Amino acid sequence: MQLECFRGADFSQVSARARRTLGEDAMILHTRTVRDDGVPRVEVLAATSGTLDHVKERLTSAPMPAPLRKATGRPYVIALVGPTGAGKTTTAAKLAVRPGTFGIGRPGLLTIDTYRVGGMDQLATYADLANVPFDVVYDAREISDALTRLRDCDVLIVDTPGRSPAAADTTDRWRTLLDAIAPDEVHLVLPATMRLDLALGAERAYRTSNTHVGATHVMLSKLDEVPSERGVTDLALSIGLPTRWITDGQDVPADLSSAVPRLLRSLGLGVDADDAWTAA
Repeated sequence: MQLECFRGADFSQVSARARRTLGEDAMILHTRTVRDDGVPRVEVLAATSGTLDHVKERLTSAPMPAPLRKATGRPYVIALVGPTGAGKTTTAAKLAVRPGTFGIGRPGLLTIDTYRVGGMDQLATYADLANVPFDVVYDAREISDALTRLRDCDVLIVDTPGRSPAAADTTDRWRTLLDAIAPDEVHLVLPATMRLDLALGAERAYRTSNTHVGATHVMLSKLDEVPSERGVTDLALSIGLPTRWITDGQDVPADLSSAVPRLLRSLGLGVDADDAWTAA
């Protein structure tokens, strides 16, 4: 993918330079007027042909099954994993209590993050307020009973502890517990403010291994904390996993959005892109 900004005195000059650089079939996505030292100039956002399809293909996740509940009666299970402070617990609450997130499917909450009492209390409070079934699992022997108690749910959101490199033994224990739950999707939750090298390290840590299930999706959180979203899509593309949702604040359940349209808008590829841009 190649996406570049060009500036010049007028649109024809700038667009001609974009096509010389990117090729005659370059797409002029958006244009706006900016000021350089007080002098008005035209800025054009351009991309190589096929950029939109390429980005969509890399980011878009396969649709969830319909119906969500399996023929065995087991709910569709979505687990959230990631480093400490990424916002997994708040995100789990948003997914579970926001009306229509899973269509008419009834969500439930399950936590295996028994290391933080505050995290359990937080989920329990949201679940109680939204009348969402909630359970806690401490040991693999409890999984079957917990799933039985949550049997009326169509989809189950599983919250997990934050991973600390200094606590490898603890991490291995809860990942073994997650393996026993056998999630259908594992979303790696990473803050949008995270350095690329650390994000790639987190992705490596949560890959499928001989002993553990790995991340199937990436979910970028805390988009409200980045000064510009232009680099957020590059982060998602670098991680190389499809994405369903992003979060951009602490409000439950409001600050949750579909990921791909938001990420495309951050590149100027959406018709309702940043307010500072107008259609070219």
